[in-house]
Amino acid sequence: MISIKQFNKLSDYLWEIPKSFRSDMQVPARIYATEQMLKDILHEKAIEQLINVATLPGIEKFALAMPDIHQGYGFPIGGIAAIRSQDGIISPGGVGYDINCGVRLLASEYHFDELKEKLTDLINQMQREVPSGVGRGGQLALKVNELDKVLNKGINWAVNHGYALKEDQELTESNGYLYEAEASLVSSHAKNRGADQLGTLGSGNHFVEIQKVVEIFDENIAKTWGLFKNQITIMIHTGSRGLGHQVCTDYVKLMNKKITQYSFTLPDRELACAPFHSPEGQDYFQAMCAAANFAWVNRQLISHHIRQAWIKIVGKSPLKTIYDVAHNIAKLEKHFGKEYMMHRKGATRSFCPHHPEIPTRYQSTGQPVLIPGSMGTYSYVLVGTDDAMKNAFGSTCHGAGRSMSRAKAKKTLNYSELRKELSDYGVIVRSESVAGLLEEAPAAYKDIHDVIETVATENLAKKVAKLKPVAIIK
Repeated sequence: MISIKQFNKLSDYLWEIPKSFRSDMQVPARIYATEQMLKDILHEKAIEQLINVATLPGIEKFALAMPDIHQGYGFPIGGIAAIRSQDGIISPGGVGYDINCGVRLLASEYHFDELKEKLTDLINQMQREVPSGVGRGGQLALKVNELDKVLNKGINWAVNHGYALKEDQELTESNGYLYEAEASLVSSHAKNRGADQLGTLGSGNHFVEIQKVVEIFDENIAKTWGLFKNQITIMIHTGSRGLGHQVCTDYVKLMNKKITQYSFTLPDRELACAPFHSPEGQDYFQAMCAAANFAWVNRQLISHHIRQAWIKIVGKSPLKTIYDVAHNIAKLEKHFGKEYMMHRKGATRSFCPHHPEIPTRYQSTGQPVLIPGSMGTYSYVLVGTDDAMKNAFGSTCHGAGRSMSRAKAKKTLNYSELRKELSDYGVIVRSESVAGLLEEAPAAYKDIHDVIETVATENLAKKVAKLKPVAIIK
């Protein structure tokens, strides 16, 4: 077990395990955390996983973890790795099973007091429009040739079919479309799993949440983005469903079979990877991009269904997209004059003002960063910074991060007490699963305020607004 004495303290919120800690490390391993956060995770496998990431071929500067770090498959969740595209690897574990799990924020023109009497009807109608749960299908079932168009074209497909506005596309990371996608590299099994899942939530930590803006930290940026105090907003958190899960499963299996052909060894089989420019590496990358496109269309269709529910209950006042950002993804990016295969797993981009990859209307402010809370806790809207570009490859955290496993949450938490806690907090909850609700209880997560203060103090993202949940679909 690693002790806190083995870390070098670089600042109050940044800790480093030096490259000399283990002979196979290519770079140091760094973690942003308070001292108490760090102590709390020392007994977990997440730190060992971060050190293992530091051994990967082609990794540069450091293996990085955010304060929401916890154990994942191979890579820790909350992990970031910049790996040279020229001679490095790509790893499905560095993306995760829920490819392009991410968050979209929609904003209304209404104050909370104007809609509070309609919230129950609104969340009920939204639940009817947006199916949720393991394996749940949606309103749309696509044949393979049409699904291939979704995988290859992303939100372009949704725009062409009337499910998206042009501004939805403009205000989505990468315009909701990774051009490297190749649907033929996604297995038939994966396609079958995803064929009827567009426009659905799934299970786990996914949600649709009606929220109220309770605090504005930066009035100028908030005004530019169209956010104001006591405003009603809607946050969507979901990903690529069964299709993305199967893509990860397929390529982990393939890379484990091929591992003896590569010129490197791995400290953990869960780090299954391949050289980026190998046939296996390229096939996975293109399949992963296709799954990412699927996830963006999924969030777009959920937005479409929510807008339909909104019109039925509230009227025709529009719900505008603030931004849509990915959490689990690998992308080619340029930093410090080099091209990297950026792995972000349970981490989000935090790009600075005037970065060419963010929307024109956000060039003067920087990229919106959307950090969801855990059902009964606040969510935050932040903005990307120059320091994030310099110190973290344009990255920050993605949420609170689990402090308790799903199994432990189900075993130790009380359902009746949880429902009362949420009711007392003023949250309307709609969930098909008792177990699913317990897994996502606030007590199963770290304190979101501590996580946000850590990244804000280190200027990896700057706070813009705080959002309180008022109604949730799990």
